[in-house]
Amino acid sequence: MVLASPRQTPRAPASRLAVTADATVDVALVLAIDVSGSVSQDRLMLQRRGYSDALCHPGFAEAVRSGPAGRVALTFVQWSEARRQKQSVAWRLIDDAATARRFAQAITDADLPMPGWTSISAAIDYSARLIASSGLTAGRKVIDVSGDGSNNDGRDVTAARDDAVAAGITVNGLPIVEVEPGLDEYYRRNVIGGPGAFVVVARDIGSFAEALLRKLLVEVAYTSPAGAGEVETRQRRG
Repeated sequence: MVLASPRQTPRAPASRLAVTADATVDVALVLAIDVSGSVSQDRLMLQRRGYSDALCHPGFAEAVRSGPAGRVALTFVQWSEARRQKQSVAWRLIDDAATARRFAQAITDADLPMPGWTSISAAIDYSARLIASSGLTAGRKVIDVSGDGSNNDGRDVTAARDDAVAAGITVNGLPIVEVEPGLDEYYRRNVIGGPGAFVVVARDIGSFAEALLRKLLVEVAYTSPAGAGEVETRQRRG
């Protein structure tokens, strides 16, 4: 069931990092999570807990330190329909376990937005604008889309993906296939794109945290997708 909501034009909030002396990072990564009507509050909280557990895992901080700059930039976006996205946690520099834990806590403390339809395309467009306005110098630019349904609002998702890829952004996917069988293949064909783009599948909400950790380790350390264990991939070069 999808709750009715007023249509409001989204605005990508000011996201320039306070640190301007040296805003060079190995990767600028948008964590974009589906909060549409198909996601119950219990499932949403489990997803948030999955993000917190993954970011607090010792392997994540090790992966961050393994890059040339030794740090990454993260922001957290909650999205549903075409006119409803929110940057719930602004850009932050992550360079050790302590900064990763603080970012994880910010995700846990973020407000719960109202649900709506499912617009993956608008989530990609919004996330791409956040990257463009961040002021970061990033070796890689990545949008990490997680969700449990296909695009049913807004423009065609492949058009949004292709525009992001044209802007030098890689779009990766973490579909939760418990609600919509075949969503993993939908993500492979329509959502992911760019150099090294890949899909990690969560078979149910209980496996979300493990799948997310594997995915983040690949994105941050930029290892081969096969290095993340049982990662299901379909690379798209754009």
